[in-house]
Amino acid sequence: MTDIPPTAQTSLQRLRSLLEPALVVVTVTALILGGIAWVVGWRAIAEGCWVAGTLVAVVPALVWVIVALRNGRAGVDLLAVLSLVGTLWVGEYVAGALIAVMLSTGRALDAAAQRRASHDLRALLERAPRSARRRIGDVITVVPLDEVVAGDLLVVGPGEVVPVDGRVEDAVAVLDESALTGEPLQVERAVGEPVRSGVVNAATAFEIRATATADASTYAGIVRLAQQAGADSAPIIRLADRYAAWFLPLALAVAGAAWLASGSAVRAVAVLVVATPCPLLLAAPVAIVSGLSRASRQGVVIRSGGALENLGHATTLVMDKTGTLTAGRPVVVDVVAAPGSDTPEILRLAASVDQMSPHVLAEAIVTEALARHLSLSLPVEVIEHPGRGVTATVNGARVAVGKLAGEASEADWAVAVVNRASLDSAAIAWVSTDDELVGAVLLRDPLRRNAPRTVRRLRAAGINRLVMLTGDRAAPAREVATVLGLDEVYANQSPADKVAAVRAERERAVTVMVGDGVNDAPALAAATVGVAMGARGATASSEAADIVLTTDRLDRLADAMDIARWSRRIAVQSAVAGMVLSLLAMGAAAVGLLPPAAGALLQEGIDVAVILNALRALRGNPAAGIELPDGTDAMLRRFSGEHDKLRDGLTLLRDAADNVAAGSGKPAIDALTRAQSFLTERLLPHEDAEQTELYPALATPLGSAEATATMSRTHAEIHRLTDRIGNHLQLAHEAGGIQPSQVDDLRACLYGLHALLHLHFLQEEENYFTLADTELPEGRKTALTVRARRYREKGARDIEERIPSVRG
Repeated sequence: MTDIPPTAQTSLQRLRSLLEPALVVVTVTALILGGIAWVVGWRAIAEGCWVAGTLVAVVPALVWVIVALRNGRAGVDLLAVLSLVGTLWVGEYVAGALIAVMLSTGRALDAAAQRRASHDLRALLERAPRSARRRIGDVITVVPLDEVVAGDLLVVGPGEVVPVDGRVEDAVAVLDESALTGEPLQVERAVGEPVRSGVVNAATAFEIRATATADASTYAGIVRLAQQAGADSAPIIRLADRYAAWFLPLALAVAGAAWLASGSAVRAVAVLVVATPCPLLLAAPVAIVSGLSRASRQGVVIRSGGALENLGHATTLVMDKTGTLTAGRPVVVDVVAAPGSDTPEILRLAASVDQMSPHVLAEAIVTEALARHLSLSLPVEVIEHPGRGVTATVNGARVAVGKLAGEASEADWAVAVVNRASLDSAAIAWVSTDDELVGAVLLRDPLRRNAPRTVRRLRAAGINRLVMLTGDRAAPAREVATVLGLDEVYANQSPADKVAAVRAERERAVTVMVGDGVNDAPALAAATVGVAMGARGATASSEAADIVLTTDRLDRLADAMDIARWSRRIAVQSAVAGMVLSLLAMGAAAVGLLPPAAGALLQEGIDVAVILNALRALRGNPAAGIELPDGTDAMLRRFSGEHDKLRDGLTLLRDAADNVAAGSGKPAIDALTRAQSFLTERLLPHEDAEQTELYPALATPLGSAEATATMSRTHAEIHRLTDRIGNHLQLAHEAGGIQPSQVDDLRACLYGLHALLHLHFLQEEENYFTLADTELPEGRKTALTVRARRYREKGARDIEERIPSVRG
């Protein structure tokens, strides 16, 4: 249909969507009315109804055969046409009516699965601007986008999409470029720097000087890439047609042999009747539709049976990083206070100021402060500097949060923050009061908790090559790839680069691409199967994808893979079983043991058995997944929540080690005392509860107690190091200070326990907590984000009512 205009294709699809259900209704009605007439003795009317039902099915069946032949496929529909015509020829009308019902039902089920496919990429087109604000002198006019030419001065308002490629003209532009790069952190572009179309203005209005027309700009290129990639995707051929190459000639040969041997055309028709491939026509669609239904209950929308089938035998997986392997939104990873400052107070001040800012980093800081139950103050005289940060008066002090206006402080603690941010690929929000630098907040986009376990599940399911494509920098990309054990990583990828890489992978193997964001839409369409993380409104990528994960959980991709393989297995099993039974029935019909009518009834029984077997795909593979005992799911969520609270206290261990290294006086002993109190009063009770409550509950679903043996050994090591640190503290109290002979071992214990606990938490979260139905930490963060937004909105209203704010 490539030579048919799009409008004609749409009309044909609409006609087909009406024809197939109507065909089912007519054939079923004809069969039932004929049966009623036969019962009451109206034989002629009964045969008329059955003939009508058969004739109604013959016409579309002939069309399907012709279409299949034009596409180079001698489909099994040819057997159905021959059997329909044969029953009319030899007068076996009820057999023809039964075949008509089976044929029409099979086509309707197949069509229902195919209609779920949608690759029109409407979201990409809807997001594209239709007009631009052009400024000439002091006059600003709205003009159609196609009237913009290079050199025009355009105004981009807050929240608007940049319409064409250009350069910043008048002020620093703060942009959300995630639509093009996938990077969640906003960036700033200074005067003269280039800006690409398709990015969003995340701050105040600015002006650009157009350097290209709309058609020659970046975003238009992305739309074209997606359309071209979508055109390259060929539809999957029905499973039934794969067996037709040998089943069709075999059935014709048996029918011909029966006719020649017996001289009876009725016997040949009987063979064709029982050879009618209803099991082939029905088994695959029913199993596939069942798989689609089951997947939807798991939060996976699969748009076509072909996509499900392809997913079932994919061997290469290509993934975006931001929003796919990572959470797609920054979180606070540490708060560092200058000497003499208090860490919770630094976070409280930063969050108090950031309540008024819409910046993604500000939201993360406020969310973290609320998670720690800090009491925020109401800021006044708020001034936001686009791309630099926010300043406000909090409790009489002038507090600034964001980038430093000048060079970074040369203080040792500030240098250490910069170095750590560089090593951890983190962003820094500096905090100063009355122009004095007092602390810093480090933020980064964290790896999804379930990403490592999902990768392991995908490898177990048959994926043997894992590739990551990202528009992000090489350093954080390599870090993620190392942690997950990926086979290949490509950083600094443009949308065109991603499409080229996906096409290269697709040439080697059946390739799945999973991504999040408009920038991934062309690559998703270029893959054999495109999977979009659509939970947070990545509309364009969702429209370009064959599969959409409606929940914000990467492990649903592994669930979809399990469902795909199970559904495909059931489809093949049902089709093969149906063919074997049909072959046996063909043999019986060939020797005269089955007349056409009886053969049609037998074939219908085979169909029912095959359909019931295909419906097993609704239940899923009983060997897949882990069934948790009652109450275990709630227990996992409980311990997961405790991890979030305990993680904040781990910094006490590092702070104590740093203080011990700096000196052995009272500050070091106080820091060590705080760390030891955290360990004995909060951490150890949590670890003991896991050991006695959680691990025994997981023994059965995980197979044996040995599955948690390694974690139990880690618990023992945590206890040992805690006792050792306590002994050091007792010796320091007795000696009036930390002795030089204690320093090295004490620092080793503190730093070692800090690293051990971080690793232990990650292992439990990846291996055990992801078994829970709800991914609690991200859900908790989402709830806190809502609280943060409400808190900020309330603060803004209070300020408007009491003291006018100043917004720059």
